[in-house]
Amino acid sequence: MTAEIIRDALAWSTAINYAVLLFWALMIIFAHDWVYRFHSKWFSIPTEAFDTIHYAGIACYKIAIFLFNLVPYLALLIVL
Repeated sequence: MTAEIIRDALAWSTAINYAVLLFWALMIIFAHDWVYRFHSKWFSIPTEAFDTIHYAGIACYKIAIFLFNLVPYLALLIVL
């Protein structure tokens, strides 16, 4: 496997992960009540805790994308 293939895979992985992140954020922003009702069927959780969990999840996911996809991609882009 060449460095160019790894670089391209990281680029696609970054794009796909950002699409998932955008979908998640848009669902929480525009379909908050539906998502809350869907999750509250399984878990008894107040709305404030639900919002906190999703906000923290989105933040952690974004940081993970930076650390594991975007930064290695940029490093390979600089090196090659």
